[in-house]
Amino acid sequence: MSVLILTLSACGKSAESSSSSKKQVLNLSATAPLDTIDISKASGYGQTGNVFESFYRLGKNGKVTPGLAKSGTVSKDGKTWTFKLRNAKWSNGAKITAQDFVYSWRRTLNPKTKSTYSYLFGGVQNADAVSSGKKDPSSVGISAPDSKTVVIKLNKPIAYFKVLMAYPLFGPQNQKIVEKYGKKYATKAQYMVYSGPFKIKKWNGTGNKWQFVKNNQYWDKKVVKLQKINYLVVGSPTTGQELYQQGKLDLTPLAGQQVKNFKTSSQFKQYPYSYVSYLQYNFKDGDAVKRTAMNNRNIRLALSLAIDRNVLTKKILGNGSLTPKGFVASELANDPKTGTDFADQQYVKNTVERNTKLAKQYWAKGMKEIGQKKLKLTLLASNDDSNSTVIAQYLQSAYAKVLSGLSIEVNSIPSNNAQQNALQGNFDIYLSGWGGDFSDPITFLQIPETDTAYNYGKYSSAKYDELIARAQNADANDPSKRWSDLVQAARLLNSDQGMTPVYQQVTAYLQKNDIKGIIHNTAGTQWNYKYAYKK
Repeated sequence: MSVLILTLSACGKSAESSSSSKKQVLNLSATAPLDTIDISKASGYGQTGNVFESFYRLGKNGKVTPGLAKSGTVSKDGKTWTFKLRNAKWSNGAKITAQDFVYSWRRTLNPKTKSTYSYLFGGVQNADAVSSGKKDPSSVGISAPDSKTVVIKLNKPIAYFKVLMAYPLFGPQNQKIVEKYGKKYATKAQYMVYSGPFKIKKWNGTGNKWQFVKNNQYWDKKVVKLQKINYLVVGSPTTGQELYQQGKLDLTPLAGQQVKNFKTSSQFKQYPYSYVSYLQYNFKDGDAVKRTAMNNRNIRLALSLAIDRNVLTKKILGNGSLTPKGFVASELANDPKTGTDFADQQYVKNTVERNTKLAKQYWAKGMKEIGQKKLKLTLLASNDDSNSTVIAQYLQSAYAKVLSGLSIEVNSIPSNNAQQNALQGNFDIYLSGWGGDFSDPITFLQIPETDTAYNYGKYSSAKYDELIARAQNADANDPSKRWSDLVQAARLLNSDQGMTPVYQQVTAYLQKNDIKGIIHNTAGTQWNYKYAYKK
């Protein structure tokens, strides 16, 4: 997706004049402690995109805005990108150089690092061979002809490469600092240097409190109004509301009844996120009867059509979450020609809407085909996420009412254990979920490809694989053709119900009225506080 570089000057003068008289400190909550501040090992950058920066940043509406690169150009064949760096410094005052990017990419792709996100480098020359240990990290297609120039060589054009380069994963790391601290690197706030608008303080690797403090070495520090962001891990929305009403938090998430209570308040805000919860079916189930059932399209369609997603989102979750139209989240990406949301184009009638009559017909047909009158399936779900627990309970009840002869046993365990079980194929149906890493449909559509890491149920469709391969290779440099390939693939997945979408996350918040300039994106780095301020 070709996106123009935009300069974001919102919150400029008005912020300056109105914010100087007020203490520029933001008090925020987090649902869990920061697990790591090592960009090579992180599995998300929702917050830490504020302390680490890549060639670009994500601005309003997921648009690419300037980061450490002054400019970025791509060759006609789409395979060579050249970035010119601006005069930027690390938080310790050292210069950020092109070599810092080269070092960072090699470190992340080195199999010894065990990066969970190394697959996102796919398409960069030799990246896959390096991450699988077949080639030396020095062979990765990134070089630094001089201290201000980074050249990246791709095997093929990557349509979403520019927006990908706004992800902190692709940012620089300071080799001297990594080597100076050795095993201590990134284990505490002080064993790190920062390239973004803020730096971290008072983080010791665990702990329920930490701070982001303005980075006075940051290249664009003049637009950063906040002096400090205080983070506190808060266990429940109820506790969050209490702290908010005591003036100890400026922003707090709401759930269930709280949403109804505060919906008319001027402090009520909703922030959508491209997280879709979905069911994965085990196509390689160890039990022969269950395996036959999971491979039966009529049974999968019945399981999807028996779900009342309106009841689920509006009454049970009650937090503003959306009913999905397919596997790809809405408000993620728009048609390059018409501007239509991809989510609308992927929709296939009678696949994801409640239709109990049709569900029963599909069920009866499917059960006859597999020669069974009764079916007992286990639903694997995580129990440390309140949404997963209530959804699993709802599905158990809905299926018992609509689908005759089906009984669901819920195996609700901690998310890490659930994921391990899924990885080993120890499930019949797995209540899974995915949040988009960048604003392109492929961030979702790569999951159902045969043999990808997150395709726990081993769904496989030759036609689907062919369409994704065409989008990523033959049509990669033609935005319209590529888009058409992806729409066809998504529609095929919907028709097949190879994976069944359940809901799309929208989180409701209470936000103090004097907080301005927060940028929230549906994918990638969700929270951008670079332009935030207190009025």
